[in-house]
Amino acid sequence: MVFKVLTAEVSHETNTFSALQTDEDAFRNRFFLRGEAALKERGSANTELAGFLDAERAHDWDITHVLSVAAGPSGYVKRAAFNWFCDPIVGRASDGDFDGILIALHGAMVADFCEDGEGELLRRIRKVIDRSVPIAITLDPHANVTQQMVDLADIIMSFKTYPHVDMRHIARQAGDILHRTMAREITPRTILERTPMLEEVNGGRTDIGPMIERIESALAYEALDDVFAVSINAGFASADITEVGPTVLVTGQGDFEAHARFARTIADDIWDSRENVLNRYWTVEEAATHATAYEGQDKPLIIADYADNPGAGAYGDSTALLKALLDTNVTRACFGPMVDAGAVEQLQAISNGETVRISLGGKTNPELGGGPLGVAARLLSLWDGEFVGDGPMTGGLSDSFGPCAVIRVDDIDILVTTLARQMLDLQQFRTFGIDPQQMRVVAIKSMQHFRAAFEPIAGEVIVCDSGALCTPHYNSMPYRNVRRPIFPLDDI
Repeated sequence: MVFKVLTAEVSHETNTFSALQTDEDAFRNRFFLRGEAALKERGSANTELAGFLDAERAHDWDITHVLSVAAGPSGYVKRAAFNWFCDPIVGRASDGDFDGILIALHGAMVADFCEDGEGELLRRIRKVIDRSVPIAITLDPHANVTQQMVDLADIIMSFKTYPHVDMRHIARQAGDILHRTMAREITPRTILERTPMLEEVNGGRTDIGPMIERIESALAYEALDDVFAVSINAGFASADITEVGPTVLVTGQGDFEAHARFARTIADDIWDSRENVLNRYWTVEEAATHATAYEGQDKPLIIADYADNPGAGAYGDSTALLKALLDTNVTRACFGPMVDAGAVEQLQAISNGETVRISLGGKTNPELGGGPLGVAARLLSLWDGEFVGDGPMTGGLSDSFGPCAVIRVDDIDILVTTLARQMLDLQQFRTFGIDPQQMRVVAIKSMQHFRAAFEPIAGEVIVCDSGALCTPHYNSMPYRNVRRPIFPLDDI
């Protein structure tokens, strides 16, 4: 029998503290691809869609791919934008006689009309299809998994790596489970165990620390006959919603009391390890002082501004780290991105090699991470901002910073962009004439994903907190909707 499967990719990680709401343009600026266009762009890379297609080839499915859509992490998704990408999926589900549905989601979308964007999409799909049609979803491990998501999706499988490098692999596994379900070999459902924390204390990083052993335990449990997927989700602390925080999911059948006990052991370990912070968060002054004295044996010092990470919804225009580097006269350095559309526009009016006085960065909210810097900028080059990744996460995928410029201020080459993107691929510098391997100091805006591409070239890596929107000091943020008590906001 040839199974008909509906597929889609929908991704947004919503930082509810951001002042920048997410509209249709925000999605178009990342990607909005229908049907064949999505297959062509994303079907051969390390994406969930590629994993779905791997399952199609293995099981001889007939896939109908509706769309692939994503916006960079930012504020609440507007209702009109939500309906814009939701309606085609629901409409196609209603029109078709599908044996199964397979959707790649992020798991931390918040709309301006509901806290649970993914749950709302699933609710609308369930409303138009028979309950017997299985739904499988994949999630980013920074999902804030809700009870509604668990109730409506039969199969849930999250990536097991951070930096995320297993998207295609996990999507293929989810497809395999869906196939067995459509063939009536298994009857899976998913259970959830929750921990009263904003997020796993290290954000779920899997390169070092306790998550390595947790993932090993999850894989061992998945080897049991009645267990099909174990997902450990760190949560996303920048979403001020009721069901925020770490979760452990088991998708299986049979003895759910045993499955719940296993999930609880992982959840309890996350709780018991809540004080075991792996990162040292340097101040920007400490990072800059360290950079001036750095001797890296021909390998650069990587300084990651954790708090101004556009990949978690920060604005990308914090100036605190750049100011500290300039104040300490750091040499042979590069910095990126500095998101400032106005500065890019101003630089369009001069020629390469000219120097102009500009106000750089810090304009979205000067109270978070520093206000604008007045600098004498020498223009090195102007670009359209298009690039293609070649690293472990985004190899073969195209993206854009929008119109951008490379300027030199003192001895720092700065990539100034129109659109906010976190740094996670070397081509985000190299495409624009900056070779990070030739620098003493490479300052970037990212939390953890940068490690996949930048750690192999680094002599040393440090992480700093510029005080921007994604500061790890959560007590400074105005939480109103999270359930209380919760760690680390409360003493529990």
